[in-house]
Amino acid sequence: MDVLNEPQGRERLLKLGVRNVPVVAKGGQYVFGQNLEDVAEFVGLHGTGHTPLPPEKLIEKWILVLRAAQRYVRQLPDRSLNERVIENRDRSIRLLAHHLFRIGEAFLETAIDGVEYAVQHANVPPKDGTFLTGDEIARYGETVIARLRKWWDGLVDKSLSRKVKTFYGMQPMHVVFERSTWHSAQHARQLIHILERYGIEPERRLTPDDLAGLPLPERLFE
Repeated sequence: MDVLNEPQGRERLLKLGVRNVPVVAKGGQYVFGQNLEDVAEFVGLHGTGHTPLPPEKLIEKWILVLRAAQRYVRQLPDRSLNERVIENRDRSIRLLAHHLFRIGEAFLETAIDGVEYAVQHANVPPKDGTFLTGDEIARYGETVIARLRKWWDGLVDKSLSRKVKTFYGMQPMHVVFERSTWHSAQHARQLIHILERYGIEPERRLTPDDLAGLPLPERLFE
């Protein structure tokens, strides 16, 4: 159910004692939808059939996506940044673009500092009066890319098999890494859509090959 647009969906979610989506529920039991393997087990399937890309491929794709997002956000008119991404959700383009890069920063805080990947961990908004232009947001993205590269280059165990604490349970870092990669990619796709809405041709569009192997939603806004 679409809890954003269907009041009964939100009510059902709250009855479960949950404040975050996606969630798969059966009776009074539920599982968060962040790990699709957990969802498959919950509904009685033997896995999803999806094979995650190895970490060395994911880091390449993630940085490729972040570079693309830098290009796109610089193309956006600054005057448009406070407009809504979509009409029925109170989220500005500015917050979406910042969030796209904040996902990387949140991952690093979990991977390096051991901070729990909490429900709103990647949704920490920028301070008032900051990141008011596309260039400012893109420069923030540059710091995130630099930190990701430094972390990866200095990593001894690149299997990412170590488990980390998240709001949906202890997860292998590889799982959180993959989710963070496609999460940023999904929002980069949305930036392309926004540019098209303004009649702006996105500079060097992400291609199907660029995104191949990432378990992205079919639709732009789920």
